[in-house]
Amino acid sequence: MVYPEVIGTPHTSCATKVMLLGSGYLSRELAMAFQRLGVEVHAVDRVRNAPAQQVAHVAHAVDVTDARAVTDLIASVRPDFIVPEVERIAANVLTAVEATERAAVVPNAKAAELALNREGIRKLAAEELGLPTTNYQFVSEYTEFEVAVGSLGYPCVAKPDHGGPGAKDHRMIRGEQEVEPAWRYLTSDFPAGAPPEGRRIVVERVIDFDYEVTLVAVRSIDPATGKLATWFCEPIGCTYHSGEYTEAWQPVHMEPAALDNARSVAARVSNALGGRGVFSVKMFVSGEDVYFSEVLPRPHCTGLVTLCSQRFSQFDLHARAVLGLPIDVTLVSPGAAAMILSPEEMDSPRYAGLDRACAVPEATVEFFGKQRARAGQIVGVALATGENTEAARAAVHRAAGEITVSGQR
Repeated sequence: MVYPEVIGTPHTSCATKVMLLGSGYLSRELAMAFQRLGVEVHAVDRVRNAPAQQVAHVAHAVDVTDARAVTDLIASVRPDFIVPEVERIAANVLTAVEATERAAVVPNAKAAELALNREGIRKLAAEELGLPTTNYQFVSEYTEFEVAVGSLGYPCVAKPDHGGPGAKDHRMIRGEQEVEPAWRYLTSDFPAGAPPEGRRIVVERVIDFDYEVTLVAVRSIDPATGKLATWFCEPIGCTYHSGEYTEAWQPVHMEPAALDNARSVAARVSNALGGRGVFSVKMFVSGEDVYFSEVLPRPHCTGLVTLCSQRFSQFDLHARAVLGLPIDVTLVSPGAAAMILSPEEMDSPRYAGLDRACAVPEATVEFFGKQRARAGQIVGVALATGENTEAARAAVHRAAGEITVSGQR
């Protein structure tokens, strides 16, 4: 992947352009990070006025799964960089673009295609790299699902092989009576009551672990050597409810051996995917043992905490890495983030209590500009710093608790 020696001015013939495929709230933060570095941002989404489109230089209402439409848009805009920000994209288009060197795909077309489904990533990690993972099976039919649950044992977790916005959350299966309801829930969006061709359900054995972490690995050019290198942010802890992350904090205390193991796992999987940018690597930790769970070749919602805890947020780091700029992962303060969720399905969300939330010392709130939201969907985030993570978490809980969300059904 090349990087620009100069940055042009937006809306001129010399503009340096980035195209974001997907315009959700994470893309919104990334768009602003690129803009701060002088890059012209094009935000693409099938709907109009998506969060990133509200702040981008140019918005395009195009379905990112439509190969012909995406190909035509790339030919028209002629971006220097293409950054996939959602799982469901026309991956074959990115492969073609990369082959013809019309634009640089971030981190690369291979990573974008593998990130389309959990099966590709899991096989890379477990079978090719030999990373420790939980036991798992991928299935396409209910009979296979029953067999997988029976062989893996209880408790186990079932979830779609495709993640991302709008995807079904996971279902915990603790006994035989929960098997059929879990399958029915996970396949309720499929017309035939089973995954269509190319889609599968993954069943994973639940292991006993102490905590879950996300380690943000950043691959960019080391100015000292002129070669690709990897940096690691401090580990991030998280909690979630019904498949949505609800809280994150940084740093998480890890024993030195566990931290070394986590960095090794993150380095190996990000190196295997290749390219430049941020890689959000999720892992389970049990004592000094680390188990690979998932990797996303882009910023993840758990990393929203870096907006307040680091000198450069995960979005700034992603933008800097894409442009081949020096990387600084300095933690400036312990921090915490609490997601603000929509209590029900609604249009035109409205937010009350901002004055009280911002009165909490070292706390602030950001809303993402969603024009409609489903029940439990993230619509904003409260952020807080503190003397330690406990103080930051207490402050962010107070700030988030002051916000109420209402809207039209």
